[in-house]
Amino acid sequence: MSTKSKPRGREFAAQVLDLDEMGEKGYVLVDPPGSHWQKGFLAARAVTEAECVVSTCCLKTHQYGGIFTMSLKNSVGIVPRKNHPFMKELHSSAHQRRMIAEINTAYSPSLIVIDGLEAFVDGGPMTGTKKTANVFLAGTDRIAIDAVAVAILKDLGSTREIMEKKVFEQEQIARAVELKLGIDSPAAIEIITADQESESYARKIKQILIA
Repeated sequence: MSTKSKPRGREFAAQVLDLDEMGEKGYVLVDPPGSHWQKGFLAARAVTEAECVVSTCCLKTHQYGGIFTMSLKNSVGIVPRKNHPFMKELHSSAHQRRMIAEINTAYSPSLIVIDGLEAFVDGGPMTGTKKTANVFLAGTDRIAIDAVAVAILKDLGSTREIMEKKVFEQEQIARAVELKLGIDSPAAIEIITADQESESYARKIKQILIA
């Protein structure tokens, strides 16, 4: 047996796509009900028409208006930047966090994974104050995943915007609930763990969620 590892991506014919370079027919116009986007937004067909999407993200605050950046905010990446005005519109709008939630109407991920071994509890998304959280989250519901992650930030101690609002009062989450993108209350969240230590921590996080 060879000791050399095979390039797994090549074995499965994996490709890396630049979602800013998908061509004129590479995007679909999305205009959600009650949208805060002026004329809707474009979303990459590679994502909206995919059979399966796995969304991978990190546990972070976001100092440029998003408040936090997890699975809902991760979807901003499907909207083209190059030669398009959408990012300027998003970042200049008072409705930025609602608009982030609205992007998520364009597709539904099959799985969401959040790496929370370390978290930005202030600043972010690239630099800021880090704390050790030692968690990995996985699930199929974007609202539930982000709500649990925000509760973890609260437990770690985070920004005023995180600490002073209830989890489901955060605009990204509240708008996602309005759009029926997932569960609609903390009571609907089930946190499944693999050991007693994790179960104890999950109970603590659930209390923060329903506080």
